[in-house]
Amino acid sequence: MANKALATRQRMMLRVEPAPLKPRNPFAGFAKQRAAGSHAKPVASERQAAKRALKKLKLTPDEE
Repeated sequence: MANKALATRQRMMLRVEPAPLKPRNPFAGFAKQRAAGSHAKPVASERQAAKRALKKLKLTPDEE
């Protein structure tokens, strides 16, 4: 028998303002701001790729 003084159309409504959304990962915003991305390939890996490419080539002696 709660709210006996209120009519059926005048029920009390509690309005709760939504809380600001908390990010799941607070550090993700910092990474997005500095445009974090993939790094450049190291020089050593480029050198190894060049060596592999040379080994695949068949070298023929010069005809003189």
